[in-house]
Amino acid sequence: MAGDDAQDDSQKTEEPSQKRLDDAREKGQIIFSREVNNMMILGSLCAIIMGVFPYIMPQFMIKFTPFIARPEDFTQGNGGTWLAIRHILYEMGLLLLIPLALTTIAALAAGFMQTRFNVSSERITPKFEKISPLKGLKRMFSLRSVIELIKGIVKITVVGWVAYASVEAHLPRIAALASYDMNAMMDLLYRMSIRISVAIALVTIVIALLDYFYQRFEYLKNLRMTKQEVKDEYRQQEGDPHVKSKLRQIRMERVRKNMLANVPKADVIITNPTHYAIALRYDPSTMSAPVVVAKGVDKVAARIRKIADEHKILLYRNPPLARALYDHAEIDKEIPMEHYQAVAKIIGYVFRLKGKKLKK
Repeated sequence: MAGDDAQDDSQKTEEPSQKRLDDAREKGQIIFSREVNNMMILGSLCAIIMGVFPYIMPQFMIKFTPFIARPEDFTQGNGGTWLAIRHILYEMGLLLLIPLALTTIAALAAGFMQTRFNVSSERITPKFEKISPLKGLKRMFSLRSVIELIKGIVKITVVGWVAYASVEAHLPRIAALASYDMNAMMDLLYRMSIRISVAIALVTIVIALLDYFYQRFEYLKNLRMTKQEVKDEYRQQEGDPHVKSKLRQIRMERVRKNMLANVPKADVIITNPTHYAIALRYDPSTMSAPVVVAKGVDKVAARIRKIADEHKILLYRNPPLARALYDHAEIDKEIPMEHYQAVAKIIGYVFRLKGKKLKK
């Protein structure tokens, strides 16, 4: 089985068609990078720390300094400690409500940005292979899982090193944090938070870009097609070329039969005399100019002449006019204006032979 899969992959040399990409998207298969989501979340946290925390920190100081400076005031009496903890949690929740809301919005925006609001029922439809232990083990030990594990280890290592490097020079001050007063402690923590969050955010941007292009490469690679699949898709969309050619011939033959059926209605056949034949009809009471009822070259021209002979329709030899009408006149349409004079002479001649009146 593995050999067959490898052979199939080796045969997929063609880039995916637009139809294959559209079909994959309808099935919920899209380019999706978790690192882009992480980038948006960390970026929003960085923006919150830099933009929102300067307004939150004074409130934090006002609300929590009493707990730290005089904790004995909040632990006396029945349930005093528990009430103090509840109050702290409530105040922290209010202060962190906006940052948490902004982070949630950033995470949702990142997801929608990648999925483009694509919701596929096929992705959420229960399937046996999704709960099959064998399928689960196969996914667990697949090459993709190994690559994802390596990526995770590398990411944690890089992010950890960058976070440490960004504050390494300030470690002595952080170690002495307990000796600082409340204002100095908060100021140092704020500045260290900015340094760490900015450093991690920058690294996350690089990781997200690399991961997105990797996911895009894997996505397009998995959708590649074999030459046979390309041919089959073309046949489905455009139809089999042989069948299309046959249908075209059938349509042309049908048009030709209908056209030849109108030849007996013609008043004159202008010929080359052997290669071209143009059948014209003119009724002064209903037409402003002669109409082409049939035209053809070679075999079709011979059929037109034969039908004309059978119905005693005049064949008028005029090679230049016959070629010009064949090239520029359309069936069931009036002749072009530039040929009115030449055709009028022929129609007048034919009508005089038949004893017809040319005008009303």
